[in-house]
Amino acid sequence: MVQSIIRIDEREDRVLNIVKAKYGLKNKSEAVALIAEIYEQKFLEPQLRPEYIQKLEKIRKGKFIKYNSLGELRKATG
Repeated sequence: MVQSIIRIDEREDRVLNIVKAKYGLKNKSEAVALIAEIYEQKFLEPQLRPEYIQKLEKIRKGKFIKYNSLGELRKATG
C-alpha cells in the first residue's frame, strides 16, 4: 500500500465526506480509492472491460454489405 499526503480544498474535502457517508466507508482513504475505481471503470481502457468485448463480438456477428467505393455506397442507399 502506498501512502500519500495530499492537499485539497474545502470543497473537495466535503465531496470526500459525502462519498464516505453515502457508501458507509470508514475513512477518506477508502473514499479516494472508490472514486479512483469509479473513474477507472468509466474512463480508462474501456477496450479491456468485458462489456466492451461482448459489444465487439455482437458487432462482428452482424450482417454487412461490402462496397468497393463511396460512390457505390451512395448508389445503393440513394
